[in-house]
Amino acid sequence: MPENSANTPYTESTNAPGSEPASPTDTSALAVLRAPQTARVLAASLLGRIPLGAAPLALLIFARETMTLTVAGLLVGAYTAGMAVGQPMLARVADRWRQPPVLWLAMVVSTVGFALTAAHVNLPVTVFAAALAGAGAPPFESCLRVLWRDLLPAHQVQTAYTLDIAVQEAIFILGPVVTLAAVGLVGPSGGLAAAALFQAAGTAWFATTGAVRRWRGEPAVRHWAGPLRAARLRLILGTLVLVGAGVGSVTVAATAYAEASGARSWAGWLLAAQATGALAGGLLYVRFTGLRRHATLPRATAVFAAGYVPLLLTPAPPAMLVLMAVSGLALPPLLTVAFVAIDRVAPVGTVAEAFAWAATAFSVGSAGGAAVNGALLDTSGRVTVGFVLAPVAAALASGLLLLRGRRGGGTEFTSSG
Repeated sequence: MPENSANTPYTESTNAPGSEPASPTDTSALAVLRAPQTARVLAASLLGRIPLGAAPLALLIFARETMTLTVAGLLVGAYTAGMAVGQPMLARVADRWRQPPVLWLAMVVSTVGFALTAAHVNLPVTVFAAALAGAGAPPFESCLRVLWRDLLPAHQVQTAYTLDIAVQEAIFILGPVVTLAAVGLVGPSGGLAAAALFQAAGTAWFATTGAVRRWRGEPAVRHWAGPLRAARLRLILGTLVLVGAGVGSVTVAATAYAEASGARSWAGWLLAAQATGALAGGLLYVRFTGLRRHATLPRATAVFAAGYVPLLLTPAPPAMLVLMAVSGLALPPLLTVAFVAIDRVAPVGTVAEAFAWAATAFSVGSAGGAAVNGALLDTSGRVTVGFVLAPVAAALASGLLLLRGRRGGGTEFTSSG
């Protein structure tokens, strides 16, 4: 919709754009999953997104057989950079055309990239192949999120967003397991093959769904900048960069904490605890409608920042597990509010691309946060310093949103508008 079509930015809306007023009916996760085709598109997209959790580890294991750790990191960076560029571009084509052809073509390109990486012709070709595998990753996230308004009544759309975000944590739990199992069965290249196979299976299941085949982008006047021409969308994306930076920084901080505690294996448990907290936070947000009524993006970001402050205590590992779980609680609600806001402020005909830019913004922020925090930890040598960036970045995002809201309309980001 046009950038100036909403007078209450960054708030949760009880109605999807263009829909009838919501009725006070069931908004539970079970009700969403019972709606025709919703369980299928959600499960298919999750299956196709397994490479998000599997490919980085698969690339590292494959590269470490014959290459240095630096080169292995370069391959992971190339894959991530490819995704950051490819997702918005693929989503833009889907917005202007249809989803299935884009998904099939992207899957083929990504599969070629994985195969060429496994062939390991030489270093430049291998790095290019890893980038190609990422650039061709089908844009499941953006394609799924533009379907919710067609599949569900208005009052259940926000539940669908939250459910998707919450169960997405399974990708980062199952992905490494899939990689390790495939490597154990096939060898170092097995992880790459598994990533490609899961991606292909998810594409086949998702792209053949009736709702996906019927979906068409909205006709609209096109602009070279796509959804990025909307100033409020750019602010939301900036927020997601800062939030992503916080999340990425904690990954590095947890690793440093585990090493300082004398057991590197604690890092995996700490990150698993945070993912579990995120899953719980998403389910609680679905369960309690009062949370959604009062949620705004500045508030959600402030709560997210507050959840990371206790990590500065760096207590003993068992207590740290609890604090990591607490830090994950606010992420699904925050992302849900952000997606609702994106849906409202994105120009007509660009919603899929806008969602893809959101994923890119978060990924870029995460990578940047990890890099900056690694440098901070190397410089200071103090574990506590590693947990400073997350609350600071999130608090900065919340402050910028509040400042922009006051300048823009003189009102805070209230749900009542």
